[in-house]
Amino acid sequence: MSDFRFHVAIIMDGNGRWATRRGLPRVAGHKAGANAVRRTIEAAPGLGISVLTLYAFSEDNWSRPPREVSALMKLLGRYLVQETDRCIANGVRLQAIGRRDRLPAPLAGMLGEAERRTADGRRLLLRLAIDYSSRHAILDAARKASDNFTEDRFSSLIGPDVDLLIRTSGEQRLSDFLLWECAYAEMVFTPRLWPDFNSDDLAQAVAEFQRRERRFGAISATTDLRTA
Repeated sequence: MSDFRFHVAIIMDGNGRWATRRGLPRVAGHKAGANAVRRTIEAAPGLGISVLTLYAFSEDNWSRPPREVSALMKLLGRYLVQETDRCIANGVRLQAIGRRDRLPAPLAGMLGEAERRTADGRRLLLRLAIDYSSRHAILDAARKASDNFTEDRFSSLIGPDVDLLIRTSGEQRLSDFLLWECAYAEMVFTPRLWPDFNSDDLAQAVAEFQRRERRFGAISATTDLRTA
């Protein structure tokens, strides 16, 4: 098992396209995507991932057809019911980020209960971004930090820096996801649709990340200064 500990964030994209290509309703893609979530969570600790943030439902997703939104809310609730005990058994702590005031009351209650029950998990911090907008999160953190506005204070309010950002389905944009936290993140974009994403895909992305040299604006010790 790897002892390398880092933060991976994933934009889980392509559920609808996966279903459409198979002649299935879009909700079938979301259900298949839930299986990919389980595979990813199970594989993450063994790859040295200590924090995993998954983009489950964006603020913009409210503009989707009401029937699809309702199905997504029910699917999220079902996932929490089915997976909370598994998270406890595997040392996974669940934390939701994003707004809760617009969520159905039963789902908001289930989120709080799952957070409470998994609070002792130390093997993996699983952050689910639900009704999430990075711009909103930044504004909210700025308001809270107004009396002591330093970069460290702001970062403590908004969340941990991302080391590796993965987006599935071939799209290459952040889509209002962890904009502050991804300031120095390495990015891997894969054409794989999210329901097909598996532990091998995650391992390949981590291997790609580990091959990269993260210089944070500096230069490599082996770089010739005449060509840097």
